Amino acid sequence: MKAGLVVVTGGGTGGHLYPGLAAAQALLEAGLAVVYVGALGGLEERILPKSGLPYRLIPAGKLSREALQPQEALKLLRGLKAAQQTLRELRPKAVLSMGGYAGFPAAFVAALRGIPLVVHEQNAKLGLANQALARLARRLALATPLALPPSLAAKAQVVGYPVREEAHSAEEARARLGLDPHRPTLLVLGGSQGSQELNRELPERLYPLLSHWQVLHQCGPRWEAEMKARERPHYHIRGYVEAPLAWSAADLAITRCGAGTLAEAAFHQVPVLGVPLPRHLDGGAQWANVGFYAERGAARRLSSWTEFERELEALLEPSTRAQIRAKLKGLSSAGAAQRLAQAVLEVV
Repeated sequence: MKAGLVVVTGGGTGGHLYPGLAAAQALLEAGLAVVYVGALGGLEERILPKSGLPYRLIPAGKLSREALQPQEALKLLRGLKAAQQTLRELRPKAVLSMGGYAGFPAAFVAALRGIPLVVHEQNAKLGLANQALARLARRLALATPLALPPSLAAKAQVVGYPVREEAHSAEEARARLGLDPHRPTLLVLGGSQGSQELNRELPERLYPLLSHWQVLHQCGPRWEAEMKARERPHYHIRGYVEAPLAWSAADLAITRCGAGTLAEAAFHQVPVLGVPLPRHLDGGAQWANVGFYAERGAARRLSSWTEFERELEALLEPSTRAQIRAKLKGLSSAGAAQRLAQAVLEVV
């Protein structure tokens, strides 16, 4: 018997959407009904119809660290109005926001209406939306420990980052991806949308490895056609790959430093050379994310492309990878979705 309905909200990118889906599944398993509220135009517009979850899509304006653009401000206002209508209709017992601009309207309206709000922060520093929402929330769930003011620390709890807890043998994963099942595999991952910087910088730098290694390079769907010309024997370009298969296939990875990417690396115990976004693009979130792992010996961070050969050479050493895997094992977020669901249950 259902104990009530919870709205899970957040999206725009995979870093907010996929942990939200994992949390939604854990809430269903705990006996709650769930409706997912995402943003029109976000990644969830494509993913939610395949998820099996009831869902709503509403407008959401992208927040800015400088000035809110007029068209985004208009989307935000429309989103707040749509969120009011949606929450009035659904009457949830609680709202779980996974952060980001896509989750802001429903989370903000929930707090104003007195609906218990739980906010999850995936990054190693509070994002813009969560900076505004954290003070209104009943619970603040964290992927990693953060330094917080006392008022926020009192309601904060480290639960980890919910990932899809699905793993395969390396041979099976490689075969299903169309790779050589027995060849060491380097994964290039620029997040769910791909990375122009990684697409530009890495192929020529990695071709010399192809006598012994194979590379699986997720370039992002929008760049797949132009990137196909850079394929070589054992250098495989894909617009998008299923994360559990890709991580299961990998012996090491070169990635952007989204919180989800690094949490998946920890779950699968794959050593990573992290290439964070420039600080001015995300307020330093990716530098903070990879810094959390690097300071614990669980990842390496690329500060400049002039250091790439030296950093890659270190990761090609089996002993270095073994040391990093041991550190990652202690940072795995296995069970995070259930811990987050429990935090929601405590406020319902």
